[in-house]
Amino acid sequence: MAGRSDRLLVYLPRRGDTLEGIAARLLGSADLAWRIADANGQRWKPVEGQPVIVPLVVENPVGITADGIQTIPILCYHRFGLSANKMTVTPAQFEAQLQWLARNHYRVLRLGELTGFLAGREPLPQRSVVITMDDGYESVHRHAMPLLRKYGFPATLFVYTDFVGAGDAMSLSQLRELARSGLVDIQAHSKTHRNLIQRTPAETEAEHRQAIDGELRLSRATLERWLAPAGVQVRHFAYPYGDADDLVLESMLRNGFELGVTVNPGGNAFYADPLLLRRTMIFGDHDLEAFKARVQIRRTAARP
Repeated sequence: MAGRSDRLLVYLPRRGDTLEGIAARLLGSADLAWRIADANGQRWKPVEGQPVIVPLVVENPVGITADGIQTIPILCYHRFGLSANKMTVTPAQFEAQLQWLARNHYRVLRLGELTGFLAGREPLPQRSVVITMDDGYESVHRHAMPLLRKYGFPATLFVYTDFVGAGDAMSLSQLRELARSGLVDIQAHSKTHRNLIQRTPAETEAEHRQAIDGELRLSRATLERWLAPAGVQVRHFAYPYGDADDLVLESMLRNGFELGVTVNPGGNAFYADPLLLRRTMIFGDHDLEAFKARVQIRRTAARP
């Protein structure tokens, strides 16, 4: 060490040092290497004898700097297949996207890791992204899961329970396999996938309230019962078609949901509403450059 204060220390790397190794020795965990990278302008390869700043305390948990605000993009996929179309991403496309994230040192987070950041308590890596997948298509198990394993990236799968075991959906055994993998968090996407803000002509207002409550409550209870051996707790919800209103948000709170995701594009700053998080759709007609443009990790601050 070349110097130290209560807030940081200056370390002179030795030959063969890595940020992960430095973080393990000086911060207690290799997983905190991102803190060193963030403090050194995303310099991930230490050079022998070239000083490295190692932050010892968290001073900016909300990601605000003079020139902008940190945002966390949540990406949304649906189907995977060998032929791309609007809603289907090919395995080759998906791997190119994961490979780009890995090569550029993005930290793929579990959705639940946003909770502390949204409360202004815990910092997240500057290059953070969340991967989510909706509905529960069998192609997620067949095409996406092997690539998530290859890169060690977690994802959240939002399932509507009436779909499981039907048509081109995953079977319950496949869903359980993903839950046991340690990489995929299974969360709720309603019971039937009806649009929760649309009242049918036959429904009274009271019946509509009951229907919304049932869509949330039953989907959560069913998933937790099905996936109990894997210890799954359902606390996150993806609104069918991305739509939510005051009645839906009230039901979310009543039923113990902590995070809710829409399909309104863009990144999420620390002040984002936890029940109305932005989420960006990734389509099969997006090339890699279009994908990169949708990974929005910073919002420029307006200058007075």
